[in-house]
Amino acid sequence: MSQSQPTVVKCPTCKTDVVWGEQSPYRPFCCKRCQLIDLGEWADEEKAIAGAPDMSDTDVWSEDNY
Repeated sequence: MSQSQPTVVKCPTCKTDVVWGEQSPYRPFCCKRCQLIDLGEWADEEKAIAGAPDMSDTDVWSEDNY
């Protein structure tokens, strides 16, 4: 029986190779530092997931729009 190669991904923050497995507890990040940098970018709204605009606080919003 042959052993399969481990999955390797790039750390989203520093682009270091990270083995996707228990030996990498911060995966997909290479370390806690890179994980916290990414979290900070989300908290500062430097990153966002594209989607429909939030209309819940506008005067034209209604349940009929959905």
